[in-house]
Amino acid sequence: MKLKTHKALKKRIRITAKKKVVIRTAGQDHFNSRESGKVKRNKRQDKTLAAVNIKNVKQLLPYSL
Repeated sequence: MKLKTHKALKKRIRITAKKKVVIRTAGQDHFNSRESGKVKRNKRQDKTLAAVNIKNVKQLLPYSL
């Protein structure tokens, strides 16, 4: 059977040229006024996905990695 890409995951991650998986920081929609400035600045940056979760990404995105 043909392998299919998990479209929801594909929209949430980006794969860099060096095969790193980059995700957006969670919790940026609302209720940010109560956060400290340090937390707000850190939320603006993208994060690399933990190595533990790469195995799951490879199963859901068979042609990307």
